[in-house]
Amino acid sequence: MARAWEADPSALFVKRLGKSAAELGNSKDDDECPDIWQLSNGDVAVIGRDLTAHYRSCLPAGVNLGPEERLVVIPGNMLSAAKADIPDA
Repeated sequence: MARAWEADPSALFVKRLGKSAAELGNSKDDDECPDIWQLSNGDVAVIGRDLTAHYRSCLPAGVNLGPEERLVVIPGNMLSAAKADIPDA
């Protein structure tokens, strides 16, 4: 069965949404950089800590992780800082 949405690996990074981890005080160096980026096809890439294994067994009802999906966590202030860059639906 075809998926309703498929990630496009040919999409390129266009612009950061919000502020960098360093600007928000969420990174001590270049090795720890949670981030949110808009891709050239309009999709969004999120870089965060992979907590899939931790949360898989306690997801809320109706929330599922596909075999190719990962649950990542980013600092809350990072999403708040991106709010102005995220267009309304």
